[in-house]
Amino acid sequence: MDDSCVFCGIVAGRLPARFVYQDEHACAFLDIRPLRAGHTLVVPRRHVPDLSAEGAPDAMAAIGQALQATTRILLKHLPADGVSVLQANGAAAGQEVFHLHFHLVPRQRGDRPLNDWTADDDARHHLDELHLQLVGSED
Repeated sequence: MDDSCVFCGIVAGRLPARFVYQDEHACAFLDIRPLRAGHTLVVPRRHVPDLSAEGAPDAMAAIGQALQATTRILLKHLPADGVSVLQANGAAAGQEVFHLHFHLVPRQRGDRPLNDWTADDDARHHLDELHLQLVGSED
């Protein structure tokens, strides 16, 4: 754990998050600046800064199940035709939190292209309702 890392704080329970999925190796929670409704971040519990860091292969292997399980949750509970998986390494690539993470962005046929990282204000204002939709009726 890195005490200065916001994602380590979320993983440790020191900072709030709307969790969609958790296991012993990874967790997934709604992004607070979503590109689309349901935009979810999947992070390893272990602090690894990015794909170039030592320990990244182990972290990648550890979160594979979380990526698949979270994608299935999003597709089951949202009106989504697919899910885009986005990942950035380093500030020049757009990485803002230096803890390895993947963005799962629900998509619908014909929606606007993901050519920028502009948040969807409507989705941001409905995070609590969306969280209940995704996990409220776990089955």
